[in-house]
Amino acid sequence: TTSYERNDLEMGGDYSQRYVFPMHQCVPPQHESRNDFDIFSAIAAKLGVQEQYTEGKDEMLWLKQMYDGMAAQARGARVALPPFNMFWEANNYIRFPIPEANRQWIRHADFRENPLLNPLGTPSGKIEIFSNTVAGMGYADCAGHPKWYEPKEWVKSEVAARYPLSLNTSHPTQRLHSQLDNTPLRDKFAIADREAILIHPDDAKARGIQDGDLVRAFNDRGQILVGALLSADIRPGVVRVCEGAWYDPAKPGEAGSICKNGNVNCLTFDEGSSSLAQGNCGHMAQLQIEKYSGPVLANTAHEVPANG
Repeated sequence: TTSYERNDLEMGGDYSQRYVFPMHQCVPPQHESRNDFDIFSAIAAKLGVQEQYTEGKDEMLWLKQMYDGMAAQARGARVALPPFNMFWEANNYIRFPIPEANRQWIRHADFRENPLLNPLGTPSGKIEIFSNTVAGMGYADCAGHPKWYEPKEWVKSEVAARYPLSLNTSHPTQRLHSQLDNTPLRDKFAIADREAILIHPDDAKARGIQDGDLVRAFNDRGQILVGALLSADIRPGVVRVCEGAWYDPAKPGEAGSICKNGNVNCLTFDEGSSSLAQGNCGHMAQLQIEKYSGPVLANTAHEVPANG
């Protein structure tokens, strides 16, 4: 089930966790969806340990137990919380007060004041620039200290001769990754019924591209259709395509088929940032763009699949 189909509790406030929200069920579980608790209760029943798993509590009693545990901790900090039933029925959030000491908090201040009594969580207890552990792994692409490594693709690599534009794959502002790509919010960011590509006017002029044009962005890994958004907010030589557009190949199953909705994953490469980190390399790719002149391709990314 989604959060709309079940009762739950949620914390909020980024790193502070200073809010608690009652998450009331909006609609019953849709179709064949089931709550995690119900799923694992059924599995426990199959294994003959349902009572041990549920401890005789249903969904609401488990929520009450978690809340009561939090309330007990709050009392220890001299913060009074309402009883669970009052909190739940009020359907309003709780905001914890910020202690004055927290307002004056400075990261690592205790370490700076007395490094011996307040060591850091490193082998030496100090700030470490060099790591014997990482160095001992012997990775060719990750030394034991900060070091410059040439990216696989960038403006000074050989591939830039064919693909001179550097790709930025930012998070979208109008959706959460790929979530909500098929909602009316799309009207706020889609251009030419595709994902937008932010282009500096100089780069667009050199290629005969105008604002709102349908553009083909491509490299050796793939190609996508995107809508041109011209702006001096991006530097020349760089283009931006937000991640998260739903994949919609013109010829499903065919490698290199153009994505009609502008899924930027078609252009990036699937390799980690190093043998150790395995971070995302989405910003490290070169490409070329051109005004699209091919046949009209309907965007079918958000159509409901046909019944088999």
